[in-house]
Amino acid sequence: MATIAILGASGVYGRWLTPRLIQDGHAVRALVRRPEAAGVAAACGADMRIADIFDEASLVAALDGCEIGINLATSLPGPSGRGNYEENDRVRREGAPIWVSACHKAGVKRVIQQSIAMLSASGSDAWSDEDTTFTGGDGVAGRAYSATIAMEDAIRASDLDWIILRGGLFYGPGTGFDDDWFARARDGKLRLPGDGSDFVSLLHVSDMAAATAAAVKRWPSRQTLIIADDEPAPWCEVFGFIAQSIGAQAPESGGRAGFPSFRVRNTRAKAALNWTPFYTSYRVGLIR
Repeated sequence: MATIAILGASGVYGRWLTPRLIQDGHAVRALVRRPEAAGVAAACGADMRIADIFDEASLVAALDGCEIGINLATSLPGPSGRGNYEENDRVRREGAPIWVSACHKAGVKRVIQQSIAMLSASGSDAWSDEDTTFTGGDGVAGRAYSATIAMEDAIRASDLDWIILRGGLFYGPGTGFDDDWFARARDGKLRLPGDGSDFVSLLHVSDMAAATAAAVKRWPSRQTLIIADDEPAPWCEVFGFIAQSIGAQAPESGGRAGFPSFRVRNTRAKAALNWTPFYTSYRVGLIR
């Protein structure tokens, strides 16, 4: 078993991952900026250390003695009201090289980097995979894709033994997404992104944690893997299911499309990790 540092352990992904790794017998070190926000990690018995992705000295000290480092640091807007997209881009673009340098200095040789499956978007209803990179878009979305590419490039350019996990759009307890969708459906305010024909590849956050634990166990060295459910679907089907399941009116079109259509395959992750999502589709994971 390994001593594993999780940067960003207080986030929703980290809150699902920490107990799973501890259950697998690993010693987990939770690297957080605010220990008071890391109640799950503390309750599970994780070793708590204060560290910031922009403070290399704090990272080096917190990583000392660890064999694996997992970078989950983000600053996305969420249920807590914290975070913004501009800061999240900075975490990815500027933070990843600092993280790599700190791992080198602390003697951490293996790292797992969280990334996003939207980077593999086709922009249409065509299936895509890890060999697809979406480079279009402008504004907030374009900057987010550029920052994510820079983050992945920093990991790949290092001589660390790395794994990059590109997760689908998270939903499930703690993410805030499905709670918001159901609330808006009840209020008659749920709107389809655009005309609802774009595809979305969803992922229950517990399945992301399970895939990450499997990556630690099997270690598919220097691979980029898409972690998503088995059945990407158009937004009209996903939101239509939500509305119908609670007896609400069908959602209308005209909502904001925040990112391009992405219908990604999880085939490589299944083979490399001997993993399969428990929540195979939105019809299983979105039951209320």
